[in-house]
Amino acid sequence: MKTVSLGAARPSSVKFRMPTRDNLVPIRVDVEVDGQRYRDAFTWNPCDPDSEIISFAKRTAKDLKLPANFVPQMLHSIQGQLAEFRSYEGEEMQIREKIVPLKIDLRINNTVIRDQFLWDIGNLDSDPEEFARTLCDDLNITDPEVGPAIAVSIREQLYEIASQSVSAMREAARVSKKGRRAPEFASNSKAMNNSLDLFKYFGSKGSVVRKRKEWYLYEPVVDVVTNEEVGVTDATEEINSRCDYEPLFVGFPLDLELQPKTIVARNA
Repeated sequence: MKTVSLGAARPSSVKFRMPTRDNLVPIRVDVEVDGQRYRDAFTWNPCDPDSEIISFAKRTAKDLKLPANFVPQMLHSIQGQLAEFRSYEGEEMQIREKIVPLKIDLRINNTVIRDQFLWDIGNLDSDPEEFARTLCDDLNITDPEVGPAIAVSIREQLYEIASQSVSAMREAARVSKKGRRAPEFASNSKAMNNSLDLFKYFGSKGSVVRKRKEWYLYEPVVDVVTNEEVGVTDATEEINSRCDYEPLFVGFPLDLELQPKTIVARNA
């Protein structure tokens, strides 16, 4: 059972950035060209020059023996996500103490992990990568690809919350200019709407302690699936992605398919 302690009051807002120690952007690439597919998820430093993106795309295509026409598709995907992130830079972002629930539901290779926990988005010294490493150590997860996938999933959720905060601040400023009283803070983010305002409930000093009867709700679940089950899951995800359905899992490791798949459904 963990206790979250509150120290001195923090500033109410800062310039937009990832609400973590390292300002790294979560990037997710899913490119398909001529029946071949490349999927990956990683983080990127938005301060790096765009020339690094070109080098990364070319090096990745070379290492994985992908055709050259994958490179412009990868560039377009990465640059588009970085451009969206950079469009928020310079904007005000509210960072009052907010405890938000984050959820993980991932299948990485043969490991399935589901977990939920509370995260203080006002703590700009938080480290998703260190959290993921500690979680994997605690759960005896040895697959080296699981930790990075967990960290990316956390960063994606924090990025959504941060961008929603900027949108709310923009709306507050717009309403204020019209002469009406601006709302203190509002957000369309589901995570933000479910957040706990620690100042409201505990004041400047306090803690959040889980009730014993609720412990089971926060226990992580780790399963190891067989190769046959992985094949079924991959086929399901392939069908869902081609039908524009929401993927079954929100995160995945590097997945390279060098041959197009043919999926045949047979009646029993």
